Amino acid sequence: MGCFYVQQFVQRTQSVDLALNSEEEVISKEFFVRVLVVDDFAAWRHCVLEKFKENRSLQVIGVAADGLEAVLKAEELQPDLILLGIGLPKLDGIQAARQIRKVAPESKILFLTQELDPDVAQAALSAGGHGYLIKSDAHSELFAAVEAVMLGKRFVSRGLADHAI
Repeated sequence: MGCFYVQQFVQRTQSVDLALNSEEEVISKEFFVRVLVVDDFAAWRHCVLEKFKENRSLQVIGVAADGLEAVLKAEELQPDLILLGIGLPKLDGIQAARQIRKVAPESKILFLTQELDPDVAQAALSAGGHGYLIKSDAHSELFAAVEAVMLGKRFVSRGLADHAI
């Protein structure tokens, strides 16, 4: 799958390189979207990590098992993208997102959850989420959701398409 958002990053960076090194040849670089994966279910985190191996532009730089740990790691790592569960211990995903917005304002948040309630989805997006992906749709929509969010677009899982969110 060609990742359009990575191509945009490459084009932007090459333009900067050309401006800075106008007489030097631009050396091709690989670019990654640095990801923090947050979920309290270890087996699910493992599945996400395995799925990400299919796309070399996605680099997992950290994992967390609860909302408080997510906030701390987001502040420390400043990831490009945070995959964030909703039903987390210590601090739920919506509360964590509010705090993450303060400590890592440049990070994009993609909620990845089994929660199908449209009111919860709306609350998650209102708390600073850029996308909302239902786990049962993740096998087919994960990379599309990541791409949309990284392009600054809002993504809502097909499982909630019939609801106004």
